[in-house]
Amino acid sequence: MITMTNEAVTQLREFLTDQGTPEHALRVFVAPGGCSGLQYGMTIDEESDEGDEIISTQGVKVLVDNFSAMYLQGAEIDYVNSLMGGGFTVRNPNAVAGCACGHSFDAGENAPTAQGCGCGSH
Repeated sequence: MITMTNEAVTQLREFLTDQGTPEHALRVFVAPGGCSGLQYGMTIDEESDEGDEIISTQGVKVLVDNFSAMYLQGAEIDYVNSLMGGGFTVRNPNAVAGCACGHSFDAGENAPTAQGCGCGSH
């Protein structure tokens, strides 16, 4: 369902270890909103919820709820370093359009939930 690059796995493992929570998981979710209709979110969760997809990769876990799973099928989580700092990002083959900031996307029918772009450009 979702894959992770080696860099994302390494960075997640290091982050969780540094926080003293190596058994926790990265939750990736999709919520209505953002300038393209849907937006990505990520949190660290202690445990999975009923119905979550649990993806284990090289000793780290990613959790995805049922709603988000519809939009994240085939997506890849990567870790990208840039001049503005590093962070996890989602490469999503289901997105037909996206915002320049990379946090919002349109899966084809999300215009009703689109909002103004908060990242400075479209």
